[in-house]
Amino acid sequence: MITNFSTPHIVIKEQGFAESVLMPGDPLRSKFIAEQFLENATLINNVRGVQGYTGTYQGKPVSVMASGMGIPSMGIYSYELYHFFDVQRIIRIGTAGSISDKVQIRDLVAGMTSYTDSTFGSQYGLKGLHAAPCCTYRLLQKAMETGAQLGVRMHAGPLYCSEVFYDEGSTTKATLQKMGVLAVEMESAALYLNAARAGKEALCLCSISDNAMTGEGLSAEERQTSFTEMMEVALKIC
Repeated sequence: MITNFSTPHIVIKEQGFAESVLMPGDPLRSKFIAEQFLENATLINNVRGVQGYTGTYQGKPVSVMASGMGIPSMGIYSYELYHFFDVQRIIRIGTAGSISDKVQIRDLVAGMTSYTDSTFGSQYGLKGLHAAPCCTYRLLQKAMETGAQLGVRMHAGPLYCSEVFYDEGSTTKATLQKMGVLAVEMESAALYLNAARAGKEALCLCSISDNAMTGEGLSAEERQTSFTEMMEVALKIC
């Protein structure tokens, strides 16, 4: 582990990051995961209140740190973890809104690929291209196998990574639904593109918190504390 090192957004001292990092969006959720699932978890980063912890899960070192919301925030933190802290894989664990009729609230979705309206990929020479970056197949395969073993209702397929939360473009969602997109979220494209450029591993694993077509959804408290199945799958594939 790299220790005693800092970037503008991450400062670590005595203990560094494990090779595997779980990344929820919410700093409170990273604290919840560290307290509820990791043994001997230590707070290693708290710059801007973005809490990062390292501990162990079933004897294996695991870190968890928030990414914040949206492509720019995920882009910053995943880039720094991959390039400066020797992190080998990042598993985004967060919420998503269902687009597909096949995906119900509280189901899990593993993002095989990420459609996006973002220009994030232009920095990597993809300007003008409609890139749909992919996850790491090894992590996807392990996640689907683990979900089956745990009896979790789980789907693998494309995500839509949007730059806009309050999106009035309902036509876009309807079109994506026809193309088989399962759910919409806001971080996967940046994670997958950064992982591809760094030669590292990535997977976006989402628990469905609402239906983007109907507006049905869970409360903020339920989003923070009720996604045990997603966390168990993610921890077992680290």
